[in-house]
Amino acid sequence: MNHYDVVVIGCGAGGYNTAIRASQLGLSVACVERASNIGGTGMRTGCIPSRLLLHTSEIYDLANKGKNAALGIGCAPTLDLTQMMAYKASTVEKMSNSIHKLLRKQGVTLIHGDALLAAAGQVIVRKTGGVQQTLSGTALVIATGSVPIPLPFAAFDHMRILDSADALSLGKVPRHLAIIGAGAVGVELGSIWQRLGSRITLIERCDRICHWLDRDVTATLERSLRQRGIDIRVSSDVVGLDKHSDSVSVQLRAAASGKITHIDADRVLVAIGRRPSTAGMNLASVGMQTGYKSTLSQQGPATPVTSMTNGSGIWVIGDAGPGPMLMSKAEEEAIACAERIAGLPGFVSYPSIPYVLHTSPEVAMIGRTEDELRGTGAAYRVGYYPLAANPRAAICGTSEGFVKLLVDADTNLIAGAHLIGPGAADLISQVAIAMEASMICEDFARICHPYPVWSEALRQAAMAAGGWMMHVAI
Repeated sequence: MNHYDVVVIGCGAGGYNTAIRASQLGLSVACVERASNIGGTGMRTGCIPSRLLLHTSEIYDLANKGKNAALGIGCAPTLDLTQMMAYKASTVEKMSNSIHKLLRKQGVTLIHGDALLAAAGQVIVRKTGGVQQTLSGTALVIATGSVPIPLPFAAFDHMRILDSADALSLGKVPRHLAIIGAGAVGVELGSIWQRLGSRITLIERCDRICHWLDRDVTATLERSLRQRGIDIRVSSDVVGLDKHSDSVSVQLRAAASGKITHIDADRVLVAIGRRPSTAGMNLASVGMQTGYKSTLSQQGPATPVTSMTNGSGIWVIGDAGPGPMLMSKAEEEAIACAERIAGLPGFVSYPSIPYVLHTSPEVAMIGRTEDELRGTGAAYRVGYYPLAANPRAAICGTSEGFVKLLVDADTNLIAGAHLIGPGAADLISQVAIAMEASMICEDFARICHPYPVWSEALRQAAMAAGGWMMHVAI
């Protein structure tokens, strides 16, 4: 039996970052991965391929609709979807190989196979050909990621009823793609295929898309998506799917009236959420089970979810644990987990983890929403700055979006930030730094920015929260 200080199960963002950091701290590490290529869902069938296709589809969309004509640039693009998908696959492979090199450089032992928990501190790895290898570890880290949740009455067939991985690898542009679930996955993938020529219908059971976002943001995003031709059906439950030889009939029930309507699409993407990928791991052997809201929990007395461990040397991080399913959150937990295993005070600042949607316009948020602040009765101020007032908007020919800062009225600290518009995914990092540094809003407003850039909007919003915005009449 091979013994290691740390055995990590899963080699996605949570797993490989745990392995790298633990090795840096002088611990012996083995990382077990069932897939042939490493990187996890985010690398293979999630963040990386979706962001790549969002990027390439936006380039095609800009050229195809003649949006550059006013700049004196004209072209007639053609779509080679096969080449686009080949470029995606090549990029994913290169990034996966880079992670493999990082692990090798750090001395991490990478083992391919299915992991089975035999007992506390013991893992059986089932390899191809029926070969088994037993590992022991002082600490075990479950970083197995997540898988899409199917509809209870219609399993994925990967032909007509698709999961997110299927929707990132289609060989032809769908005529009509119906998407069940208007969260981050549904909205982003809908944006990709709409740009490439599909008719898109977004179906959401809540009363608005991406319902966890700030209401002003979702209103702007929904209006923008509708203007791009995306059909959005909110407050609608999917109650049935009927597959035909070349189409799928989706039955919808309106929440208010109970009226049943039908949508005919050639493909349906189910994007209603994800759950931990722990099937076949024999969690019960170490006193663990898949618990409420698709997180892992220990049987018996409740364990604080922020501990990441059940107290017996088993740690749970990333999508397998509670909280948002984000690669950035998994990496933060990985670093903290490795450091705590090594006896250091690793921590994760959950309130300052940003969320991003790579739609057009981009969306980013951090911290509290107005609804949450109102719910707690907290006194707060709002600093709002429309991007139409930013000089970069005139240069780029866009006026869509805004920056909205929420500031605690008692402490003057930033309680939350909500951005929609060009560069939002990059701008939100400035707010994360300010929140981590406990920077008061006045100090944030005093930071000098270059000119003319999108990030000036952050400064103007901070000024607005203080009552002295300079470039827009308050």
